[in-house]
Amino acid sequence: MGTQQRDPYADGPESDWALGGIVFAASMMVLIGVFQVIAGLVAIIDDEWFVVTPNYTYDVDISGWGWIHLIIGIVVFLGGLALFQRKVWAGWLAVGLAVLSAIANFFFLPYYPFWAIVIIALDVFVIWAITRPGALVR
Repeated sequence: MGTQQRDPYADGPESDWALGGIVFAASMMVLIGVFQVIAGLVAIIDDEWFVVTPNYTYDVDISGWGWIHLIIGIVVFLGGLALFQRKVWAGWLAVGLAVLSAIANFFFLPYYPFWAIVIIALDVFVIWAITRPGALVR
């Protein structure tokens, strides 16, 4: 008789892939929070550092967006720390914060396009990792 092996791609409560995705998502949230704080501080301290794309649909005050990025960054960082606990409420909070971060960075595209796209992509991965079946079930 052979031994039955567990499928490593299983999405059950003990899925190593789901746990790894949550740990990576929490790590990315902490990193995204730090990046947002840095971008926010740069926009607040020296709003001339960002180059504005001409004729863009959205024209926002860079200092104002700096404060928004700073606040979002702090909250996303704290949400990432909470996600390390694998609590369901932390997962819902993390998904909401990742959506908020992606939207904020969408509006920041004309000022720092490459960086905004990178942060949006990381936010999308965080949402995907958290919403996998079995990811937050204990």
